[in-house]
Amino acid sequence: MGEGKGSTLVHVLVVVLSLVAFGFSIAAERRRSVAHIAVDPRTNESYCVYNSDVATGYGVGAFLFLLSGESLLMGVTKCMCFGIPLAPGGSRAWSIIYFVSSWVTFLVAEACLIAGATRNAYHTKYRSMIYAQNFSCETLRKGVFIAGAVFVVATMILNVYYYMYFTKATTQVARKTNRASSAVGMTGYA
Repeated sequence: MGEGKGSTLVHVLVVVLSLVAFGFSIAAERRRSVAHIAVDPRTNESYCVYNSDVATGYGVGAFLFLLSGESLLMGVTKCMCFGIPLAPGGSRAWSIIYFVSSWVTFLVAEACLIAGATRNAYHTKYRSMIYAQNFSCETLRKGVFIAGAVFVVATMILNVYYYMYFTKATTQVARKTNRASSAVGMTGYA
């Protein structure tokens, strides 16, 4: 392992899990449910007919893959709160900045993905004749999964930088504690 480089396996796994989440997000956007109004000939009531519900599964899959990538990284780094303390300096500062930024983008991405999946799964059924003039089928607004995909990519990039600076800050701690004269010298007063 090179200085401050971290485990290549962790880098690869975080990137692959994020790219799979990105792919599922794009697939969910392309396969969003669309509906058209139909009329029941027996009761003369209007209702919505939806084409498919596969986007919900894609959205949940993207949610889970992104969650697993974030969980993997936070498990390896012990969420920056537990484990080896970080050495003071630029690497620690950047590590904290990327940690907070990646969590913000992660939460926004997960909110977009789960909200898109649940909204896509919501289907209106029947409406009576009273509402026939103002009848519209509820569908997911275009771009919700795309917003999730954009934040998935941002989370991936920030996670890679966070892990890189985190490992730099932890290897600096290990190097500084291995010095021969790391203790503070104290003498008595005579």
